[in-house]
Amino acid sequence: MTVSETGTGQGSVISPLLANVYLHYVFDLWAERWRRREATGDMIILRYADDIVVGFEREADARRFGDAMRERLREFALSLHPDKTRLLAFGRFAAARRARCGLGKPETFDFLGFTMICGKSRSGGFLIQRKTRRDRMQTKLMEIKEELRRRRHQPIPEQGTWLKRVVTGYFAYHAVPTNNRALGSFRHHVARLWHRSLRRRSQRSRVTWDRMDKLAAAWLPKPRLLHPWPQQRFAVKHPRWEPYAGMPHVRICAGGAR
Repeated sequence: MTVSETGTGQGSVISPLLANVYLHYVFDLWAERWRRREATGDMIILRYADDIVVGFEREADARRFGDAMRERLREFALSLHPDKTRLLAFGRFAAARRARCGLGKPETFDFLGFTMICGKSRSGGFLIQRKTRRDRMQTKLMEIKEELRRRRHQPIPEQGTWLKRVVTGYFAYHAVPTNNRALGSFRHHVARLWHRSLRRRSQRSRVTWDRMDKLAAAWLPKPRLLHPWPQQRFAVKHPRWEPYAGMPHVRICAGGAR
């Protein structure tokens, strides 16, 4: 048996599990107690591993919680990332309030690969729009580009089968409501990368766009909604369906969204 004080390496198999156990006691239980005893308005907490979003009805609560959270983490030799920690106005009243102050559109924030935007539904009501982060999409496209270079001389059906799996897997996570445009853009760029790769197979290669459209239609899945709208996913119709039904608004998802 050996004892180490260096901790586990980032990305190791056990690291997420240990982080969730640790933060459950360091943050989750403490934050729930702070909400019950200190908050003067509604408060919503969402944690996925070490990514945390906390929503407040009142700005004063947000500022007091931020100070208390820094002090709490300092007790355990932890700290907030200075570039990723922000206090911003977000929600159904953010746009109107900023307009009265002569400010522009509400700020956005990133969470779990998506950019969260204050938007409107078709009926004009408030709607949180989720859009795939641009940098995450670019990173994925670069990975596909490099892999297509290695697979350049494989038969087209083999390339198509691989690309179908890649696009299907990407859509499985990113096909959320309000993200259709980003999904269509991703599929379009994948088709362009595949077209470019096929044209470079030889100097005599003449893969026209008409043929490329047929290949894309045959192998690349089209964007479609795979995840429910939030009001369907979190609808509470009976107390036993939701642990926090009947309690003030709070949602702590340790280790993942439920």
